[in-house]
Amino acid sequence: MEKIFRRLFKQHFGKPPVSILEIAGDGSSRQMHRLVGDAMETAVAVTGPDPDENRAFLSFSRSFRSIGLPVPEIYGVDEKAGIYLEEDLGETTLFDAVTMARREDPGADFPAAMVPVYQRILEILPRFQVEGGKGVDYAHAYPRAAFDRQSILWDLNYFKYHFLKLAHIPFNEARLEKDFRRFATFLLGADTRHFLYRDFQSRNVMLRDGEPWFIDYQGGRRGALQYDVASLLYDPKVGLTEPLREELLEHYLDHLEQYLPVDRERFRQHFRGYVLVRIMQAMGAYGYRGFYERKPRFLQSVPQAVRNLERILETGFVNVELPELRAVFERICGTASLRRKPAQTLPGLTVHVGSFSFKGGYPDDQGGHGGGFVFDCRAIHNPGRYAEYTTLCGCDEPVIYFLEQQPEVEEFWTSVRGLVESHVGVWLTRGFSSLSVHFGCTGGQHRSVYFAERLAAFLRQHYPSVHVVLAHREQGRWPAREQAELAAAGAAAGAASAPE
Repeated sequence: MEKIFRRLFKQHFGKPPVSILEIAGDGSSRQMHRLVGDAMETAVAVTGPDPDENRAFLSFSRSFRSIGLPVPEIYGVDEKAGIYLEEDLGETTLFDAVTMARREDPGADFPAAMVPVYQRILEILPRFQVEGGKGVDYAHAYPRAAFDRQSILWDLNYFKYHFLKLAHIPFNEARLEKDFRRFATFLLGADTRHFLYRDFQSRNVMLRDGEPWFIDYQGGRRGALQYDVASLLYDPKVGLTEPLREELLEHYLDHLEQYLPVDRERFRQHFRGYVLVRIMQAMGAYGYRGFYERKPRFLQSVPQAVRNLERILETGFVNVELPELRAVFERICGTASLRRKPAQTLPGLTVHVGSFSFKGGYPDDQGGHGGGFVFDCRAIHNPGRYAEYTTLCGCDEPVIYFLEQQPEVEEFWTSVRGLVESHVGVWLTRGFSSLSVHFGCTGGQHRSVYFAERLAAFLRQHYPSVHVVLAHREQGRWPAREQAELAAAGAAAGAASAPE
């Protein structure tokens, strides 16, 4: 995989990258890496296992770029390997920017500094929908060319099976199916001739130099204009206030009228329906990732989604009779456990992460319960065999670079991450307080340290409610000369490697 990354990078920039860094996943099956050149030129390599999804993204990207829409440039593609190299838009998503602005203005219902950003995004959205919709090749749309009746029913059943059933919300199957069919007919009464971005939410808008750029539109297809506006304004991860939603919706409609005539009353009638179907689709995803896959971070958005449903119920629901669906929503809103974030109802979890040498035996049970993992890293090529690495450890850049060139490292890491993440999800759900994860190698200096550092960083980024304690057992057993040479690196990594 990395050979392909390097080849594509060299073809575009004229020289290979000097480093390849993993980018934390977004919940999809794609893997992303940031490639950095010696002059700090960067690109993002995306590995997508689904060729149809890759084909849709690449086709749409070229169409959007051709009319000047702010989407990443595609630098190179290896279609057979499922890898493409794209422009690096940085690391700041709209969600990140809102989160940072809230910290700076904690007393505000919504940070005033972010309102112009949302306005700018909603000024660009009609161009995607109307101008972009005229140029894209819907033959490449995946999994369907349109958000039609079949697509709508898929989303509604996704909500039924992955949220209602897993959250133990009672319903009458026959009556709910009848409502689903009636609801789909109502939704398709809207104008469905334009491009539907599909996942138009705060994590799929990047901010670079204050300007919005757009990613992850590979699920796009022909559909109703209302869907994407609903996705952005009712994004549970952000929680816009109702007056601001109204203001931003009007701003969007003002700019949409530059591209086509708009019957605002009719638009709003269908808008409420698309708000509901978007909330239901998102809740299905939260249920699947959270309840089924045991990834509790996805359950953090459920309380806000419930509040959004509650707001729809309070302000008139939708202009179609859906008695069983309405009853289901009322049951959801009346379920106390769904209105509270998991972190508020479960005791804290501490994950003890550490490295050790097998020469000194297995590590002590720090959690006091005897549970957890010990991973043996000795099947991975050992940097300690080379003189230039003998005085370094697994948190030093040269060692990290060496290890990440070994093909078995990423395979080992993927397996470890999957096992640990699954257990963390179960432990949080069941209210357990401690989990131990240790990595062992021959000397406890290179491979084990590298994986312990990497896992600790991953857990801190993706599970902010989890307390991570990181320790490298063999550091105190290294000769004095080696400890002295490690001091500089240790100071830089101290915040990450010292027990919290």
